[in-house]
Amino acid sequence: MSTVTLARGFVKNSLEKNPTIGHWLAFSEVDKVTLRVGKVNFGQGISTALTQIAAEELDIALAQIIHAPTNTQDSPDEGVTSGSFSIEHCGEAVRMACATIKAVAIARFCSASGSPAASVAIKDGVISSSETTHVMTYWDLNLNDQLSEKVLYDALQKPQSDHRLVGTPVPRLDLKRKLFGGHSFIQDMVIPDMQHCRILRAPNRAGRIVNVDEAGFHNRFSDVELLRDGSFIGVIAAREEVAVAAISYLETLVTWHLPASLPNCADLRTFLTSAPNEQRIVGALAAKAPPPLGLKRFESWYQRPYIAHASIGPSCALAQWKDNKLEIWSHSQGIYNLKADIEVYLRREFGDTGMPELVVHHVEGAGCYGHNPADDVAFDVALLARHAQGRPLRLLWSRAAELSCGPSGSAHLVKIEADLADDGSIHNWTQTIWSNGYTSRPGRAAPGNLAFVAAAELANPFVTPVSLDPPMSAGGGGDRNAIPLYDLPDYKVIYNRLLEMPIRTSAIRALGGYTNVWAIESFMDELALSLNQDPVAFRLQHLSDPRAIAVIQKAIDQADWWHDRSHDEEGVGRGFAYARYKNTGAWCAVAVRILAGTSVRVTDISIAADVGLVINPDGVKSQLEGGAVQSCSWTLKEELKFSNEAITTRSWEDYPILMFSEVPALTVSLINQPNEPSVGAGEATQGPTAAAIGNAVYDALGIRIKQLPITVERISTTD
Repeated sequence: MSTVTLARGFVKNSLEKNPTIGHWLAFSEVDKVTLRVGKVNFGQGISTALTQIAAEELDIALAQIIHAPTNTQDSPDEGVTSGSFSIEHCGEAVRMACATIKAVAIARFCSASGSPAASVAIKDGVISSSETTHVMTYWDLNLNDQLSEKVLYDALQKPQSDHRLVGTPVPRLDLKRKLFGGHSFIQDMVIPDMQHCRILRAPNRAGRIVNVDEAGFHNRFSDVELLRDGSFIGVIAAREEVAVAAISYLETLVTWHLPASLPNCADLRTFLTSAPNEQRIVGALAAKAPPPLGLKRFESWYQRPYIAHASIGPSCALAQWKDNKLEIWSHSQGIYNLKADIEVYLRREFGDTGMPELVVHHVEGAGCYGHNPADDVAFDVALLARHAQGRPLRLLWSRAAELSCGPSGSAHLVKIEADLADDGSIHNWTQTIWSNGYTSRPGRAAPGNLAFVAAAELANPFVTPVSLDPPMSAGGGGDRNAIPLYDLPDYKVIYNRLLEMPIRTSAIRALGGYTNVWAIESFMDELALSLNQDPVAFRLQHLSDPRAIAVIQKAIDQADWWHDRSHDEEGVGRGFAYARYKNTGAWCAVAVRILAGTSVRVTDISIAADVGLVINPDGVKSQLEGGAVQSCSWTLKEELKFSNEAITTRSWEDYPILMFSEVPALTVSLINQPNEPSVGAGEATQGPTAAAIGNAVYDALGIRIKQLPITVERISTTD
């Protein structure tokens, strides 16, 4: 086996890089506390939950928290907002920082008033004692002199029994502005005297420009700047509609070389199993006793295609390069990593002494839950701004580029083999996985390599890294959720990460956990039904984890339609699946009801989850619902298409997603565990929903679909 190469840049918690109180808090405005965090909001409502945690621990009102903008000048470096780690890492850091400064405030108050600490109470930042008339506020105590002190891991935190904000459904603090048309997203942002840009891209990451009729372009658009560096080409115009027209015309004047470098779209299994790969054992458990006699062998293959992020809003960035300072406004999920990788380019071009100062500001964009082209568009606009002589620029990607040039979710293949005994025991479970790696975000590759699409297009190109995988300490990548959680006497899980990347891949919601859970939970249904056993009872037979059992029972019990089949019409089916996200995070069970007719329609979803201590139940439920709806779309509709020369998916007509009219009825229950650590919810429903849908299709039609998406065409051609 080859040496395993994993992505770098993952941290265990947010306090490692940001150990002082001042990284997180400031008391610079009377009656207000400034909260600084490095985790960013992109639709998941994390800013509300973090505000709840801070206000709870400090005993102040939500309105007294100022949530500072996130940028690389003033905010803590928390890496990337991903992997459902925001509450687990950032939330815990905020809680500890607040507990530390609160303890200092109480000590100072007691010293000034002569009050015992046990008599102290705090409300809205006002500190008082039941034994004296002395009253002070946080802002009377000059706490800013403590901001250089370290956060104490053992600072006394507020007991759960005293919580008044944490655990309550506080309305999202960001929604009012969005619902009433306020400027919320980077696509809305305007800088005075801003000019507009567009870029032109080949629908194949190996494509290169052969020829450009620049004279013909300038004859038509004399007031538009045309900038080219190798195969990176773009335009700058005073008005956006002019930039759009100019890039459309330029497309007719460019000749591309598109090599036949893409795999056969109709036979991804051959490509995945034959491409060079790095193989490793993800996990193995040896049997302690010989298996019983009379075992029956089962084998199944499960395949997912390449899928797009398909963010509703195309990726956007703004930049201004002026007076040796480059400022970028980006909806990147990791602005510090983005900054570090752009500095790789700047250092090559200008050297350490001539480099401009670089600041990256986060501005919220359309949520994508993974690595969409947000980082690419930021690098693109930086390249254009270099030649703009101080003018602020705004660059918006086209829908065609978004679908055909952005990072995609990898095609993913899983083979599962196992032996089944008459008593239902499972033996010799062997699972083999093939996929590209699941991260090529900035900051993840070897130093000096750049994963930006434009970095490989430059006349002096950078090496494009093949996507890697996060380490298991961060949840893994293609191997995420690959080890079965059932009580098996033995198992072996093998992962083959491809060393060729003809189609660009990176992080997408749940990474490999989506396909691995779909495969495992589909296979468990196959085993159960071969014994004529109820699939839910069969799972419970192989589970001893009480928190797993609890969510399974809750998901079934709350779904009235699960047991009552008296009103079923033809084509109705029910399916169930369970997983624990990353095998270390949220416990989640999903039951679905579908109607299979001219299409497969999910009509009902019942979700039960255990995420430990719940910060905001509405926020958690929204995350679970959103993941389930997105999983419906992936499972039933989404697939990137391509020829050997080009990705042919370039519009919504080519890439259908779930419509509002197709959203199922959802019921979500949370099993709160107030004495347990909080774990993320954003990706927990992805895999179980897919498997539950597949199992429901079998229940309705008696056909097991093992290649996604589950379309009518695929059903009609499956034996």
